[in-house]
Amino acid sequence: MTQTIAYLRVSTDEQNTAAQRKAIEDRYKVERFYSDDGVSGAVKAMQRLEFKACFDYVREGDTLVVAAIDRLGRDTIDILSTVEALQGKGVSVVSMREGFDLSTPIGKAMLTMLAAVAELERGNIKARQMAGIERAKAEGKALGRVKTIDDAAVKAWRAEHQASIKATAEHFDISPASVKRACAA
Repeated sequence: MTQTIAYLRVSTDEQNTAAQRKAIEDRYKVERFYSDDGVSGAVKAMQRLEFKACFDYVREGDTLVVAAIDRLGRDTIDILSTVEALQGKGVSVVSMREGFDLSTPIGKAMLTMLAAVAELERGNIKARQMAGIERAKAEGKALGRVKTIDDAAVKAWRAEHQASIKATAEHFDISPASVKRACAA
């Protein structure tokens, strides 16, 4: 017996999958839902707990429905390899927003184009972010967290006590990486 399975994903804990679920339920009779909540699309599909469980569950003849192709991932290679792995199991993939069955030749061509556009947009977002950071630096704005560790004190205490990185970290209640950075400064 073939089944219709749905996969939902939101990137942050402040978001929820209710709208995706409703849109899918309005059009399909779904036997099982899998949902990764608060998991970025930048995390490879097979590294997401619920997607991996979904992949392990689906079998030949099943249909996997997603609200949009970007729910599967953000980069072209991951999306394409995920769809190919599903198709290798005999599973059809349907993306509702884009309105096509990704198992058909036209669907696969559309998927490749849409995934490339999504990756391009992500690159553009990153470029705009970096430009904003450079502009803020040029304006003299402080970026990042305020430094709370006194590097000189950490370095001096460690040298004075001939302490290990671990002992120094425990003494100051900071991470070993913070001790290494403080001692390298």
